[in-house]
Formats: sequence, C-alpha cells, structure tokens
Amino acid sequence: MMRKITFGLLWLGFISYAFFFAPPEQPDTFELIKNLSTGNWQGINPLIISLFNIMGIWPFIYSAVIFFDGRGQKIPAWPFASASFALGAFALLPYLALREPNHKFIGEKNLFLKILDSRILGILLTIGAVVLLASSFQGNWGDFVHQWQNSRFIHVMSLDFVMLSLLFPTLLGDDMTRRGWKDNQLFWLFTIPLFGALIYLCVRPPVEIENKIGVEKSIIL
Repeated sequence: MMRKITFGLLWLGFISYAFFFAPPEQPDTFELIKNLSTGNWQGINPLIISLFNIMGIWPFIYSAVIFFDGRGQKIPAWPFASASFALGAFALLPYLALREPNHKFIGEKNLFLKILDSRILGILLTIGAVVLLASSFQGNWGDFVHQWQNSRFIHVMSLDFVMLSLLFPTLLGDDMTRRGWKDNQLFWLFTIPLFGALIYLCVRPPVEIENKIGVEKSIIL
C-alpha cells in the first residue's frame, strides 16, 4: 500500500510542478515541437534535438519490460505504455502505482512480445542512443541552460528524462526474476541512467514462460 501511495503522490507532485511551478510556456513551443518531430532541425540546439529523440527511446525501453509485467496484472499495460510515447513518466507513474509485484510470465509470447523480448531491439536502441549522444557534443550548453530556465517544454522534458531514469529500477527486479536472474549483482549496473537500461535489454535472457492449470487467461496487452 505504501508503494502505491508513494507513486500516486509522486505522480500528482510531478503534474503539479509541471503546470504550476515550471517556467512559463513560450509562444514558439508548438513550432519547436513540430520542427523537432518532422526533422526540421535547422537552428535548433543539438542538445535539445538529442534530448527530444532520446525521450522517444525511453518508451521502447519501458515497453520491453511493461508488456511482460502486465501479463497477470489486474490492469492492462498497453494504455500506459502507449501513452508514454507522448507523455513519458506522466503516463507510466499511474501504472507503477496500480501494478502489483509480478515475478512470473504466464502463457505464450505472440509476435509483438517476441520482438520486445529480442536482444536485437536492445542493440538497435543502443546504437540510436549512442548516435544521439555523440551528436549532442556539438550542442551549446549555455543556450540549453537558458532554455531550461525559461521554457516549460525544455524544463519539463529534462525532468521527465530524469524521472524515467529513476523509475526504471522499480520494474527491473521483477523483470530479472522473470528471466531467472535472482539476486544478480548486475542489477546496479542496469540502474545507470539510460545506458544501464539499454545494456540490460542487450544482454538479458529470454523471459521464462510458466503455464499454470486453472489460471485465468490474462490480458496480453
């Protein structure tokens, strides 16, 4: 119960901060988001470009864990995982508050789950993250700090990255157990922001499937 209350309060606090305490919204925010989304990056700080695209990698990382965690939960995982592509931690925190500890995967993996379970996905995401990190070295940190202090979009997106980095370990232990990794000291390596999670997706063994007679068929997504 304390875990649920903690995540619930964290979600409410994050929302409250984003709307009432973060820097004001800038009039060019919609244009900036449109240009970032369409690849029209001329004149945009490479640091912001890299951060925006890395925020597109995080939902894939979480999906590769949550869709397995969601098997057997009372709530479906897919609405939260899908919404995270647009809302990040704002969408994932309610799932973390409502879920129960889940150390097993019951049933079979469909094609979608097989893709999420594949190490190839982790390798592709890692390559993408490395490219984005390398491109960020061309960025202007002074400009980024200025925008972080004055733009709600940049400010909240940065905090969302931090939040996603901090929340991943809360799902990691159960996912490792589902794969037969119990009391593994590599856990702390996998908690390193972003790249720890990516390394985990690249090296984790396939999920162990457990079939139980008389278990109610659970929702896959």
